Amino acid sequence: MRAAPTILHLDMDAFFAAAEQASKPSLRGKPVVVGGLGPRGVVATASYEARRFGVHSAMPMAQARRLAPNAAYLVPRFAFYRAISVQVMELLGRLSPLVEPLSLDEAFVDLEAGGVADDGASARAAGERLRRDIRATTGLTGSVGLAGSKMLAKIASEEAKPDGLVLIEPGTERELLGPRSVRIIPGIGPATGEHLRRAGIVTVTDVVEAGEDELVRILGRAHGSSLYRMALGHDDRPVVAERDAKSVSVEDTFDVDLHDRLRIRLEVERLAERCVARLRGSGHSGRTIVLKVRRYDFSTLTRSETLRGPTDDPVVVREAAGRLLELVDTTGGVRLLGVGVSGLTDYTQEDLFAQAEAREAELAGEEAGGPAGTEETAAAAAASPVPPTATESTGRRWAAGHDVRHAEYGAGWVQGSGVGRVTVRFEEPTSAPGRVRTFPVDDPDLEPSEPLPLVPGGATGAAA
Repeated sequence: MRAAPTILHLDMDAFFAAAEQASKPSLRGKPVVVGGLGPRGVVATASYEARRFGVHSAMPMAQARRLAPNAAYLVPRFAFYRAISVQVMELLGRLSPLVEPLSLDEAFVDLEAGGVADDGASARAAGERLRRDIRATTGLTGSVGLAGSKMLAKIASEEAKPDGLVLIEPGTERELLGPRSVRIIPGIGPATGEHLRRAGIVTVTDVVEAGEDELVRILGRAHGSSLYRMALGHDDRPVVAERDAKSVSVEDTFDVDLHDRLRIRLEVERLAERCVARLRGSGHSGRTIVLKVRRYDFSTLTRSETLRGPTDDPVVVREAAGRLLELVDTTGGVRLLGVGVSGLTDYTQEDLFAQAEAREAELAGEEAGGPAGTEETAAAAAASPVPPTATESTGRRWAAGHDVRHAEYGAGWVQGSGVGRVTVRFEEPTSAPGRVRTFPVDDPDLEPSEPLPLVPGGATGAAA
C-alpha cells in the first residue's frame, strides 16, 4: 500500500457502444447494444441509455431484446475498437513505462514509475490531463480512479463513472470500505457473497470483525486470508507492464449454483469469447487453454490443454475449453467458471487485424442463423429499427453496424439486411444524422468500407 495515490485505473465508458455512438450520429443519446445477434448471442457492451432498461454486459441477447426492444443492436467491429484502444494505450504510455492493460478499454498505470506524480495533487493533475487527452484524441470519455493500491484505484474508477475522476487518499481506506457491501472486494462474486451473508458477514466491516481465522474456516486458507487483507485495504500487487503478462483469463461467479450441463457448457463458451477479446486487447496469442471450475463445496479444479501453436482464434479457444469441460465432474453444482490462455506470445499488428477481420466476417455469417429471406428474418426486420444481420446469396455479408460506401451516396453503415435487400444509413462521425436508403444486396455501387476516424485527422480501424 503506497503513501500516495499514484496508481491510476482507467476504464473507458461503455467503450464498444460509445465508439458506435460516436461514429454514428443518429445513435447518439439512444440505447445501443453491441454483441452477438444470433440465438446464443451475448451482450458485449450496452450504452448508458440501454442500461436504464436493465441491459448489461454478459446478458443473453434475447433477454436484452425483451428489455429494450427499440435499441440499436450491432455486431462488434473489433478492428475499429482495437484502433481506438491503441490510441488510448499510447496516451497511457506517455504517463509511465508501467502500463498494465486488462482489456481493450481498461488498464492500470504506475504514475510514480513515470515520474509524473508523487502526491495527491500531482496524481489528480495527471488524471485530469489524461481524461482531456483521451477526449481530444478519440472523442470518447474514460473514468479515472487514483489510489495507493490497484484494488482501491479500480473501486475509485467505478465510483467515477461515467466520465469522472475519484481519488482515494491513503489512510482513508478503512473509513471508505467499512460500510460497503463485501461484494466491493475483488474476487467476491454473488455466490461467495451469499455464503458470507449466511454467516452474518455483509459489509467490509463485518469481514474485519470476523477475523482472519473465521474467514479461513468459512472460505479456506487462500481465499479467507486474501479477503481479510483486502478488507483492511492491504493490496501490494504491483502494476505489471504488458510485456510481462504471463496469462489472460476471465471468470464468473454465479448467483445460484449451475447444475444443467448444457447451461454450464454455454457459460464456458461465453467465457472463452470474452477471454479471447481480452487476449486480443493485450496484443497477444497463447498456446495453453485453461479451464477453472469451482464446485458447490468450494473445491476448485483446473484442466489445461496445450495447442501445437499460439492462437487468438475464439473458435479454437472455445472448442478447447469445451473439451476440457468434458474432463470435469460437475455433479452437485458449479459456483464459478473461468477460462484462461497462457504461454503468451506477441502477434504483429498486421496479423492481429487480419485475424480479427476474418473472424468478423465469419461471425456475420453465423449470426444470420440461416439463409436470408425467411419469414422470420423479414419479421425481425420489420419489427426493429436496426434489424439483425443477414448473409446474402452474393457471398457478401452485411453485418448490422458495419461500414459501407456507395458510389453515389458516400459513406454509411448497415442498419440491417434480409429478403434480398440491405438498408443503409448514410452519415459520418462529423455529420448530422443521415438518411436511410435501401438497395439490392448485389448492388454493384455498394461495397464494404473501412471505418472513418472519430476525430478529424485521427486513425481509422484499418490504419491504426
